[in-house]
Amino acid sequence: MKKSVLALALLSVVAASAAFAQGSSESGSSAASGKTIKLRLAENQPANNPISQGMQKFADLVKEKTNGSVEVDVYLDAQLGTENETIDQVQAGTLDLARINTSALASTADEVGVFTLPYIFTGMDQKYKVLDGEIGQGIIKQLEKYNMIGLEYWEAGSRNFYSTKKPIKSVADLKGMKVRVQQSEVAIKMVELLGGAATPMAYGEVYQGLQTGVIDAAENDFVSYYTSGHYEVAKNYTLDGHMAPPAMLLMSKKSWDKLSSDQQKAVREAAKEAATWQRKAMDDFQNESRAAVEKAGSKIYTVDAKEFQNAVGAIYDMYPQYKDVIEKIKAVN
Repeated sequence: MKKSVLALALLSVVAASAAFAQGSSESGSSAASGKTIKLRLAENQPANNPISQGMQKFADLVKEKTNGSVEVDVYLDAQLGTENETIDQVQAGTLDLARINTSALASTADEVGVFTLPYIFTGMDQKYKVLDGEIGQGIIKQLEKYNMIGLEYWEAGSRNFYSTKKPIKSVADLKGMKVRVQQSEVAIKMVELLGGAATPMAYGEVYQGLQTGVIDAAENDFVSYYTSGHYEVAKNYTLDGHMAPPAMLLMSKKSWDKLSSDQQKAVREAAKEAATWQRKAMDDFQNESRAAVEKAGSKIYTVDAKEFQNAVGAIYDMYPQYKDVIEKIKAVN
């Protein structure tokens, strides 16, 4: 009798082991082993920025949707390096995730560079029809050849000019004006075509540059204009909307391949849900920032964007590789 009971018990253990092994082969060894997969995400913005908040939202959703089998630790304030440095790390597989602006990513993945061209988007609705539609999703798929997985487009704001003394109400007002720009070929050429003197400068030096007259103007979105304090020394803000490059959340292909199919699905769902939330949060913060700078005395100017677009039209000819996709973007209403 005791031997029969013992035999049955052993059979139960064997059956359970077989079932566990089958589960391992179907869902990935790391998930089936019960070990939590820890992922690191690099973000260069501070905690109060809606982009950073969106990254934390993503992390929370990943944990929830994977039932705790995948956890994402978010490192803010460029703790893990600059955007270009973290792109390299993601490609090499030494970093799991990084949130990158397409302006920085374009030097690695040329395909996304089309989104950094001036006046490529006509408005926010059209922008996300492009990004969430066939054009944007097609470009996301191409990132895999760079050993990266693209996880949605994130809102990084619409860039506008702001100046210290003379307000920019037309293209003519930019003539001879020293305008701080990012170290970007597109940004430099854009300002030159508008008649200004493009002045690349580190972001941390802009406030003093505006204050001392080293530069006459700069350009950024309302959030950066407000949180940087630039509104204190450059009171004229012009709504020309010359650039609105989106950000992207990138995942190392090496890290992606360690996830089970169910975990991959959960991560994509988390990214989509968090990106939708972040876009709304960024829009709200843009409006709050605009209200704050206006209350502090900044003057907001609306201009004929078409005049600015026409002035920089030649920049598109510098990038013949984008000719077809530019036409497709223009066709999206």
